[in-house]
Amino acid sequence: MEPKLPKIYSKQAILGFSIFMSTLFGGILLYQNLINVKKKKEAYIVLGISILLTIISVIIVNIPENPKSYLAYVCGFAGGSLLSNYFVPKYFPNEEQYPKKEIWNPLLIAVIITAAFIVLMVYAGSLENY
Repeated sequence: MEPKLPKIYSKQAILGFSIFMSTLFGGILLYQNLINVKKKKEAYIVLGISILLTIISVIIVNIPENPKSYLAYVCGFAGGSLLSNYFVPKYFPNEEQYPKKEIWNPLLIAVIITAAFIVLMVYAGSLENY
């Protein structure tokens, strides 16, 4: 009898969260996958690379005098592609055999973080009027 495989986030979930949130968010999903399969060293490597890619993305997005939001999506796609098309197959060569985790919890966290940033930006903008 084969051992039961733990649930993991899919390649598509990692790519999607990387594009629409940040490479760090997609990296955290992959980090959790690696922790679930007891690959702690690899998990920390992926997390470090995700942090580095996110920092690089912030720098790239802010290079133009008027930052372009589409650059954030391009950087997220590039980082997410690296995570989902290089690291997932490297550490999960049989990824399709793993049961998949639902994305609702990470999605809820993403919405809460985004809402908090929006509230902070609105609040900061209202302070400029004083």
